[in-house]
Amino acid sequence: MTIAIILMGGLGLVVGIGLALASKVFYVYVDPKIVSVEEALPGANCGGCGLPGCSANAEAIVAGKAAPNSCVAAGEDVALAIAAILGVSVEAKEPDIALPGCTYGVADADVKYSYDGMNDCRAVALLSGGMKVCNIGCLGLGTCAAACPFDAIVMGPQGLPVVDEVKCTGCGTCERICPKHIITLSSVTRRILKEYTTEDCTTPCQRACPAGINISRYIQQIAEGDFHGSVQTIKERNPFPTVIGRICPRPCENDCRRKYVDEPVAINFLKRYAADYERTQKERIQPFKAPDSGRRIAIVGGGVQGLSAAFFAARLGHGATVFEGTDRLGGLLNTAIAKCRLPEAILKWDIDGILEMGVDARTGQMLGRDVTAAGLLEDGYEAVFLASGGWDSRLARGAEKTVETPLPGGYLLLDLLRSGKKGHGTVACAGHTVIVGGEGLAGETLAKARSLGAETVTFIFRDSLDNATVSALTEAGANVLLRAGVTRLIGEGEALSGMDVLNLDTGETRLLEARTLVFSSGRFPELIFTQPKGEDDAENRPGAWTAVPPYKQPEHAEDAGLFAKGDALTDFSGAIKAIGAGRRAAAAIHRVIYDIPLDLPENVLKPDAAIQNVDHVEAVATSQRRIMPLADSRDLAQLMELEKGFDTEAALAEASRCLNCGLICYKNAENQRPLEKIRDAVNA
Repeated sequence: MTIAIILMGGLGLVVGIGLALASKVFYVYVDPKIVSVEEALPGANCGGCGLPGCSANAEAIVAGKAAPNSCVAAGEDVALAIAAILGVSVEAKEPDIALPGCTYGVADADVKYSYDGMNDCRAVALLSGGMKVCNIGCLGLGTCAAACPFDAIVMGPQGLPVVDEVKCTGCGTCERICPKHIITLSSVTRRILKEYTTEDCTTPCQRACPAGINISRYIQQIAEGDFHGSVQTIKERNPFPTVIGRICPRPCENDCRRKYVDEPVAINFLKRYAADYERTQKERIQPFKAPDSGRRIAIVGGGVQGLSAAFFAARLGHGATVFEGTDRLGGLLNTAIAKCRLPEAILKWDIDGILEMGVDARTGQMLGRDVTAAGLLEDGYEAVFLASGGWDSRLARGAEKTVETPLPGGYLLLDLLRSGKKGHGTVACAGHTVIVGGEGLAGETLAKARSLGAETVTFIFRDSLDNATVSALTEAGANVLLRAGVTRLIGEGEALSGMDVLNLDTGETRLLEARTLVFSSGRFPELIFTQPKGEDDAENRPGAWTAVPPYKQPEHAEDAGLFAKGDALTDFSGAIKAIGAGRRAAAAIHRVIYDIPLDLPENVLKPDAAIQNVDHVEAVATSQRRIMPLADSRDLAQLMELEKGFDTEAALAEASRCLNCGLICYKNAENQRPLEKIRDAVNA
């Protein structure tokens, strides 16, 4: 007995010593901050942060790889508690909400077969992509609802998911599990940054709109009497609804499916009706905006593009300030359109709406004359966007003989060639001069640049030239780069120092030193100026800056470099196109200051993208298009508007003509809502 006790005691002692040694040898240090952060997290392990669970997220937060507010299942109080543990501040973050993106449930859509199997969308998607003829439509089996860890999704009466915005935490479980990607996370920031893809349920009119307005949505809201909601939907992508409702060339109506039956829906007149409705209200109707980010953005140019970029930047939560060289905002809209089509009061109404979104405007401040890009960056602006307009705007304000240099060391070719002539300003070429484009005037430009002080001259052409032209330039001592494009400018203070030049054939980039840059186009390029980060200690040099263009419109996404195909060479051919460019600029600025790549998704929607569509419609009754009433001659004599606008009766009738299209689905005669019911709903 005694021996057994001794043996057991000895064995226990040996094991204890071994365990003690093992604990020392294999000890893994756990940062107390990680433990504290994990305890503060809710423990949902939903994966909404993009990591396997709360433990992984806690480690990432402490390591600085994730933000204190990266947990989507937690509220602001948890983010502040985590920030206090780390001793840091936290930037306000807007919530993400799941957004279903389908219009017609299985019962209302065309189907290929009836499905009676496993009640899971992923299972039916394996059978020829699902039962719907529409290859991206919601399959309606509720896999997203079953997977939601917060019970925030139910299947509605139309067979489509319905999201409870109060319960939804934006964890993204539904987005990850949906085989059709028809339900996605949405927020103000996501909607502004979003470029439509082939996986989105877009309508023909929406795809044709340069601004990408959700047209079928706002028309449906008008038909339902929700005029307030229709204004918000329009302003999601268009800060000038009252103006555009009067002057838009209406490319959307060319693609309206109603044309297969009778006439396209009066889309733009309905936009005007909604915008005019806002003017009758006591309060302005504004779309939602993200929380204040504390970041300041400067926009140079108070035309349509500049004001649109400022509007969307403000909605992204940034402090946007517009610097306009003249004494009023609006650009060419002030002078290029007859007042009977666009009265001053209408333009002012929309501009005031942009300012009320939180945009600051400073008139009489021209870049290069009153302020500089480097100076604005030194003053605390994180980015400066150049949207100074084209030669058209200079003519409109009588500045065609004034040499303007908003870009350090940058000039327009027209100013270069006219330099020194009577009444015209002068251009000074310094050191190495680079000329972008202008092959037809290359010889004259070379001689003029040298006479103005250029030591060496390099021509950059996006296309190939004939051998005779190239030989003539090289024999005259110029350098010639063919199939090349400028992708970035660098400089310090008011001096340009160089640029990145991309070989369009090989994809290789080289740094080209330059002190003067001349553009053959009739406008300066759109550029985003920022202070350099982590580039040969450039961030430590006072006044250092780098400038890159915003990403291209999807149709020309592959055409890199300044003044590529699709870029505006003088000014935009329509205000609606300038609005679209302004949103892309705001999205690009946001990405630049947050170090997000400017690359577009591979399946971004382009005019030649392969998507489902229809070439005829069936079971749709004809319905006459409402005509816009015109003012009489006495009104015109008093400078009243030529077009008077729809009244409510006409707007409801015209909105009822919309087929409420999905990708290939549309409202046919069987489920059209009678106009009498619409009137009753509005009157109620």
